[in-house]
Amino acid sequence: MANHSDDLPQLNISMEEKDKLVAEVIRYVLFKNHQNSGSPIKRDELTQIVTKNYRHRNLPAVVIDEAKQKLTSIFGFEMRELQRARPSSTNQGRVSSQQSAADAKSYVLISQLPADVYRKYVEDVNSAHVTGFTFVVISVVLLAGGKIPEENLWHHLKKMGLFENDESHAALGNIKQALETLVQQRYLQKDKISGPEGNILVYELAERALDGPVNERVKEYISQVVKRDVASVVIN
Repeated sequence: MANHSDDLPQLNISMEEKDKLVAEVIRYVLFKNHQNSGSPIKRDELTQIVTKNYRHRNLPAVVIDEAKQKLTSIFGFEMRELQRARPSSTNQGRVSSQQSAADAKSYVLISQLPADVYRKYVEDVNSAHVTGFTFVVISVVLLAGGKIPEENLWHHLKKMGLFENDESHAALGNIKQALETLVQQRYLQKDKISGPEGNILVYELAERALDGPVNERVKEYISQVVKRDVASVVIN
């Protein structure tokens, strides 16, 4: 763990002032993570907390680094920087992207607790339907090769009783907004692609869906579904 105590004189800040800034950053990250359902937090937002009253250009990095360390050691969260995914479409021209590869750095919180401990003490059973929806959508896109036209995605979702114009689903509420939330959370990336028949929207796996542990869990989920279906066919 890095120790920035020796840097404080050069940064013209006391230990108490630095600790207060670290606490403010941690509080902000935890609040925004809860408020925005795990959507990424931009580094610029955290930097502004520090630069509001302090001008040394190296201070934000010191404060954010220590906040990341304490989020892990005290709260059991990894504050992971997202690596922006570039749209993979090559044969068709990309008209626009709602998430540019040049976007500023951002972070998400990833629990470091063992799975059994997380399920027992942290996981909210009332949000299980959201987790299920997330896994289903990611699985559909993954099985389509990592990207899928919007029309095709809705075709698969409709087979599961999830309709684009349904604004009052019993578990998910507004289905279209539930899908948009996955874009905001960076599980999906949505791009407008120009093709022979005009512009179409394409959904592609984004950083969080491509993250090692998440990707492995989705593949495991798909494998279990396939094995169950095969077993059902054999039995019948």
